[in-house]
Amino acid sequence: MDILALYHAAWEALCPQQLGESGAAGQVACALETKSGKVFTGVCIDLPCSLGFCAEQAAVAEMLKSGETGIRKIIAVGEGGNILPPCGRCREFLYQLNETNLKATIVLPGLKETTLEKLLPERWNEPSF
Repeated sequence: MDILALYHAAWEALCPQQLGESGAAGQVACALETKSGKVFTGVCIDLPCSLGFCAEQAAVAEMLKSGETGIRKIIAVGEGGNILPPCGRCREFLYQLNETNLKATIVLPGLKETTLEKLLPERWNEPSF
């Protein structure tokens, strides 16, 4: 799948909504393509006291239900259409799912492409000398 099609899959998954008095969900959506070519989407949930999860984590949960862990490409989109890079927690999360995800394409603002490996240098589990 090309990057624009993956962008549109994430865009279509957006579903901003208010949860209770101070929570929100769906204002960021993620689409990921697995190594087998399947596409999974997810949305964020933001609740008070740091409860909730990122859209990338929701998309990964959907992927895991199909028995896959390898990611080819991933993109997150905000409700204004802006592309958001994965946070540090999500970068580590994607890596720990499957070490081959280091080669996954991460779509950055401006449709720039990089790899998870470049976004996650000096990993904690690499030999120190």
